[in-house]
Amino acid sequence: MNSEDVKAIKTLLSKRQKIVIVPHKNPDGDAIGSSLGLCHYLETIGHDTRVIVPNDYPKFLKWMPGTKNVLNFEKDNADSLAYLKEADICFTLDFNQLGRVGQMAPLLGELETTFIMIDHHQAPDDYAQITYSDPEMSSTSEMVFNFISSMGDVHKISSEIADCLYAGIVTDTGSFKYSSTTSQTHRVVAELIDKGANNFEVQNQIFDTNTPDRLQLLGCALRNMVILNDYNTAYTSLSQEELDTYNYKKGDTEGFVNYGLTLQNIRFAVIFIENKEEGIIKISFRSEGSFSVNDFARSHFHGGGHINAAGGRSETSMMETKKFFEALLVNYKEQLNI
Repeated sequence: MNSEDVKAIKTLLSKRQKIVIVPHKNPDGDAIGSSLGLCHYLETIGHDTRVIVPNDYPKFLKWMPGTKNVLNFEKDNADSLAYLKEADICFTLDFNQLGRVGQMAPLLGELETTFIMIDHHQAPDDYAQITYSDPEMSSTSEMVFNFISSMGDVHKISSEIADCLYAGIVTDTGSFKYSSTTSQTHRVVAELIDKGANNFEVQNQIFDTNTPDRLQLLGCALRNMVILNDYNTAYTSLSQEELDTYNYKKGDTEGFVNYGLTLQNIRFAVIFIENKEEGIIKISFRSEGSFSVNDFARSHFHGGGHINAAGGRSETSMMETKKFFEALLVNYKEQLNI
């Protein structure tokens, strides 16, 4: 963070404030980990702080310290509205466009409060009075650690804060596999472990709590995989019927898209997931090397994200979406065959 922003935030936090922390819709490990980690820190330094999520998040993230106090805007609407309208400061974490909070967006746009953005996605909007944006960072959780450090409060990181931030980093780096993982990321993680992060237990809670239904759903996704060797691309799909067959729960498809990249020579992996309730096909994109799935998603599927990890959507049928996707690859053959 630059020194002017740090000074401005220190001034804001010099007296007790009512603060809300809002992550993006369908929050993942980094969104929840960074939000709860920041929440614990702000409470430690004397502020009245609450995390408000736009909608529910996966069960495998609900072990995190503080999760019982999180407000769900969909389910706890009255309490959420009251807290938002009284807030002095609103931190927005792990997103940089208000549209990413779904039905909360109009309300946030009307709030007369100070917005502080902490995020690592590309091309941030300018809705926040203070913006800490760094697309080179591994995760928003690593950025929250840096934020606490900039405030001169690393010594105030408790084991609860450490667990939350570690969880966010480990999920958004693919257990330190992705290219966004730097030597500094490992130094931050080492510091969190020194502060009490139980790295073994965190990994166990996130990755080793599968249900039989989820593993069978993974098997279904792998059976559906299509490999396009001419484009070094692999994609898979799950229909609403298949999701229903295996009793899909929120978060069950987390990480499925990454299996395509485990194949030799595959540089581009995609998963298409039907959501009949919303009338869309949800899409996750992953890549290796210099191929930007952020640009691909923005250009063709109303999405975006990072160079090697992005999301998008299609409002046509599954079959039409796949056909459109395959037709697009002709234009990217040279990039994908490097």
